[in-house]
Amino acid sequence: MNSNNYFAPAEIERWRKPALGIGGICAIGILAIAVLFPTLREQALRSWLLGFVFWSGIGIGSLGLLILQYLTGGAWGVVIRRIVEAGSRTIPFLALLFVPLLLGVTNLYEWAHAPGSDKILLHRLPYLNPTAWGIRAVIYFAILSGLSYLFSKWSRQQDSAPNYSAAADLLGKSTMLAGPMMVVFALVVTFASVDWVMTMDPHWFSTIWGLLFMVGWGLSCLAFVIALLAWLSDREPMRRIVGKKHFHDLGKLMLALVMVWAYFNFSQLLIIWSGNLPEETPWYLTRMKGAWGIVGLALIFFHFAFPFLLLLSRDLKRNAKWLSLMAIFILVMRLVDLFYLIAPSPFIGQHSASGFNFSILDILAPIAVGGLWLWWFLGELQRSPLVPINDPFLENAIEHGKGH
Repeated sequence: MNSNNYFAPAEIERWRKPALGIGGICAIGILAIAVLFPTLREQALRSWLLGFVFWSGIGIGSLGLLILQYLTGGAWGVVIRRIVEAGSRTIPFLALLFVPLLLGVTNLYEWAHAPGSDKILLHRLPYLNPTAWGIRAVIYFAILSGLSYLFSKWSRQQDSAPNYSAAADLLGKSTMLAGPMMVVFALVVTFASVDWVMTMDPHWFSTIWGLLFMVGWGLSCLAFVIALLAWLSDREPMRRIVGKKHFHDLGKLMLALVMVWAYFNFSQLLIIWSGNLPEETPWYLTRMKGAWGIVGLALIFFHFAFPFLLLLSRDLKRNAKWLSLMAIFILVMRLVDLFYLIAPSPFIGQHSASGFNFSILDILAPIAVGGLWLWWFLGELQRSPLVPINDPFLENAIEHGKGH
């Protein structure tokens, strides 16, 4: 195949400047607020954390989906491989977007201050301190970036492989690496999600937290990929590659992740609520009161029940337009879910959250991080053909999607 015929459409480049402009303006505004108004600095950092964790879910989730595809195979993975590879290559850029949190750690986390007589913080001090937290973050990004580099490198080499055997060997290397690296990926996501989000409330803990984020970030990434693939499927070269069965497969996977997300969340609530331990239940009590209770109910109905019922439809899953609209809706609910996890956490010096807390920065920060991330991602998307042109399974994957 001629690789020049499989690059992203020229329209992609026209999206980059608006994304950079909007993201940059919002980011500068948030930075100005954090610097000029010390009383709003913690809120600005919390909002930046919300935006960072949401878009990290798509970038880091891309690496997870890539590893999963190498482990399981399937036509669905072949047609989205280059999209998730591009997403995974944004991880070094996400490390740069993490810098404001690294610099503002003492303004964001209660444990970053002297623990005083707090026995829990004293016990966790060797692990929960700014230096160790920062070193761990560097390690997380280094491991994830290294994995992304290896998978992308072998995939690009496959495009220029001289024969079928060489291409199959490169695919075999990625497949062999994927097994042990899925374990490494799970550990990194677990430790990172605990460090960045769970310790917002340093007196609370959950043993299923890492799994919640693995599934949530995987769902965020898959929804983003479906929305982008639906747009690309109306344009060359993906118009002649992607078929209804591809969207059907991706829709079934999205349904599965919606169900697993709900199962993990319900399991956590059931175990903590039935245990009725004073160090665990306050986290939920805060989120069941007033407006937070309404947000929780909205997540039950709109993050689970509504998508679950609609995604049962075979026709919807095979319709790229309707499936992409559902994917965008799920992305919005993913942001609401992360807001529900982060925003009720107590501000520094408080032992309980003071009612419903919402700031306009909670909207501006995801736009800021998202604009900058999309600018980088779209650049990565143009670096390689949109499909692995020499992959041994590409022809079968295309035939599967067209229903032949």
